[in-house]
Amino acid sequence: MRFVRASALQVIVLLPLGVLLSACAGGGAAPTLSPVPATTAPAAASPTPATPTRVIVALPQAPAEPTAPTWPPPPRPPAPPTAGSGATPVDTYRVVHTYPHDPTAFTQGLIFVDGALYEGTGLNGQSSLRRVELETGRVLQQRDLAPEYFGEGITLFGDRIFQLTWQSHVGFVYDRTSFAPVGTFSYPTEGWGLTHDGRRLIMSDGTATLRFLDPATLRETGSVEVRDEHGPVLRLNELEYVEGEILANVWQTDRIARIDPATGRVTGWIDLTGLKPATDRPIDVLNGIAYDPATKRLFVTGKYWPSLFEIQVVPAP
Repeated sequence: MRFVRASALQVIVLLPLGVLLSACAGGGAAPTLSPVPATTAPAAASPTPATPTRVIVALPQAPAEPTAPTWPPPPRPPAPPTAGSGATPVDTYRVVHTYPHDPTAFTQGLIFVDGALYEGTGLNGQSSLRRVELETGRVLQQRDLAPEYFGEGITLFGDRIFQLTWQSHVGFVYDRTSFAPVGTFSYPTEGWGLTHDGRRLIMSDGTATLRFLDPATLRETGSVEVRDEHGPVLRLNELEYVEGEILANVWQTDRIARIDPATGRVTGWIDLTGLKPATDRPIDVLNGIAYDPATKRLFVTGKYWPSLFEIQVVPAP
């Protein structure tokens, strides 16, 4: 989620230095939904540009050949009798296909719905909501946030896209097709990652707590603490709900946690060490998980990464 440092080149312009981050805390009162009048856009949302403000020059790539589903992972082999009880399994990965990704995108949220890739980007003055062409990385549609907002996680529920901001305690609701703003909502914590399970929005705030929100009222309906055998798992970041599990990037690590939403227990880790692309551009941490339920493909990327990867989870031997 957060920005530690970075300067990365846009098409022509050098990105500004980011902000230094602090730890975040849990929250209190329930969030509320504020509808936007039909004739007035919310003050927080910036005007929709007539054309995308940034166009990506993608490396040429042929479309991916159809592949076998990359989810669910194959079953793990049984643990040997000497293995310690309670240890959380750590799986690895195999790259199935590599796609171009905008190297100026400070990726905060990623989803894939009905053949379309949507991305939320961060940093003050550079935050946006985008629709992206998977095969080329080209931005097809974009709405920029006002400069005072640092964009965070996104999810699509019904015909609405929800987008968090980091420390402003406000989220935005957009029409899925036009990206027109249709409402705002508030929450007392920081905003990091966002997904849904078909019934509830699921939100992370940088702590070990995942919060469940009613998608109609945006009021908190429950929460769960995420733990493994060592205790609470902190810095939960970008989220994706995949076939009954919550996948969560853990900020400043190369790992994705597989979480049981009913108990908060980490049932497994996906270790993506070595995936970060080698490039002469400054790039940041792993962040961004998207799942295509139609083809059962799993995608991951990171902040300023020039590539987006389709991966298959490989059970640890």
